[in-house]
Amino acid sequence: MRTFLKSWIPQCLWILRSPSRTFHGNNRLLTFQITSHYESINQGEKEVPEYFNFASDVLDKWTQLEKEGRKPANPAFWWVNDKGEEVKWSFEEFGSLSKKTANVLSEACGLRRGDRIVAILPRVPEWWLLNVACMRAGIVLFPGTSQLTAKDILYRLQASKAKCIVTNDTLAPAVESVLSGSEFLKSKLIVGQGSRDGWLNFKELLAVASADHICIKTRSHDPMLVYFTSGTTGFPKMLLHLSSLMVKTLRWLDLTPSDVMWNTSDTGWAKSAYGSVFSPWICGACVFIHNLPQFQPEVIGQTLSKYPITTFCTAPTGFRMLVQHDMSRFPSLKHCVTGGEALNPEVFSQWRTQTGVDIHEGYGQTETVAICANLKGMKIKPGSLGKPVPPYDVQIVDEHGAVVPQGEEGTIAVRVKPTRPFCLFSEYLDNPEKTAATLCGDFYLTGDRGFMDKEGYIWFVGRADDVINSAGYRIGPFEVESALMEHPAVVEAAVVSSPDPVRGEVVKAFVVLAPLYESRDQKKLALELQQHVKKVTAPYKYPRKVEFVKELPKTVTGKIQRNVLRGKEWAKV
Repeated sequence: MRTFLKSWIPQCLWILRSPSRTFHGNNRLLTFQITSHYESINQGEKEVPEYFNFASDVLDKWTQLEKEGRKPANPAFWWVNDKGEEVKWSFEEFGSLSKKTANVLSEACGLRRGDRIVAILPRVPEWWLLNVACMRAGIVLFPGTSQLTAKDILYRLQASKAKCIVTNDTLAPAVESVLSGSEFLKSKLIVGQGSRDGWLNFKELLAVASADHICIKTRSHDPMLVYFTSGTTGFPKMLLHLSSLMVKTLRWLDLTPSDVMWNTSDTGWAKSAYGSVFSPWICGACVFIHNLPQFQPEVIGQTLSKYPITTFCTAPTGFRMLVQHDMSRFPSLKHCVTGGEALNPEVFSQWRTQTGVDIHEGYGQTETVAICANLKGMKIKPGSLGKPVPPYDVQIVDEHGAVVPQGEEGTIAVRVKPTRPFCLFSEYLDNPEKTAATLCGDFYLTGDRGFMDKEGYIWFVGRADDVINSAGYRIGPFEVESALMEHPAVVEAAVVSSPDPVRGEVVKAFVVLAPLYESRDQKKLALELQQHVKKVTAPYKYPRKVEFVKELPKTVTGKIQRNVLRGKEWAKV
């Protein structure tokens, strides 16, 4: 790896053996014009610009400030792995590499403005280069988690109609196994050290690519980013965000150009874009990444102690795991945020006792970014989602879209009339019915239940549908049920959420067996079904609990009543 990094682009990255603690200097600096300009758009003080491109309008401006010596000597990007290797780029160096990457996509891969590309990579530096390169070239990016199986990849290639896919050595065989069904795919780009037949090698192409590139002039309403998001029924939907999304900064993160921000999100999730690309960089902060294949509390703690990380973001499940260990020696840490699932008040208290730092919980979706948050300086009510953040007007509504009184439960919703917030998703691509179903009266419905207290804080109650939120992963029951039904032992299956002390909730499968399998050892069969699901779909979706039943509760029309099964599970708590 060290040889690879040095030979990759020697003038622009290097390995550090002794990390310095002096990068963030003074903790608070005067707000820079770049950040304040876009924050004024969030506050409604300025209009969303007609033209906007994050690469040229934000990153390149930080590069200029850096050249002029008007920015702290903080790197833009800092990457480490478990082998002790490090990559660090200034804004200027990152900008040069992202321009080279844009030329690779446009020239070697033959992509043009508006074309679509699927990127399935772990937390490697190339993922960040691809994100910004796509903006520079006007290419629409479809990120995916590296946990995807061949079946998942095929679905994404077919649904997206992508002309190019980027992945690594590990996933290349899975891509090759589904090429016959990928009629739109024209080029394949591999991120790895060796060559592979039929693939373009990113490292080799980057080494000879020109750093001269003119950024595409994009409008704020041009398509930029698409995520696949799970729902109650059917396969994941394609959720489109526009270029204007990234005008939104997150006051929730409380970042300055002196800060070093570490967000542990997987590159396949929207939180990685918001928390590891756009929000830190619009504030001129350093994006810190540890390429951990799995969440390891001991390594997380060691990293927070070793590096000058000032802002840390992980899911509530991560904090629940971390407080079981000694988390008392983080000299640089001053701000922590979390979201994606509910944070237990006791975890909030334990973390604060150990570290002396509060956890500022926020709430949002892939569709919305953060719509509520406990901002720094606010009174924190442990367990609440905080208050609505601009430009969102968040209310609790009933089934008709009418705002309910404070303290009364309803659906958490965002006002979209008369003005739709610029950072709300545009649509579910090729699915106007699902897009329309998210609207009720003047509001976009999140699908989550909650209530607002007398002080305007939002409190989460639960999902209004069957989507399972396990450790921050959204899992649609249909996908897991479909995977189970492919096994010959399964006659019927119903998947619901089940309470879990660490993950909040986990996937539980109720299975009706085929007669030939009823006499089998149930523990062994449950394990076999779990392993089967891991192979058929992304491993994080597998049922951690399996219960064999004689029949499933159904309506008179034969529809499985998941709500009955889910109710019995949660009644045990």
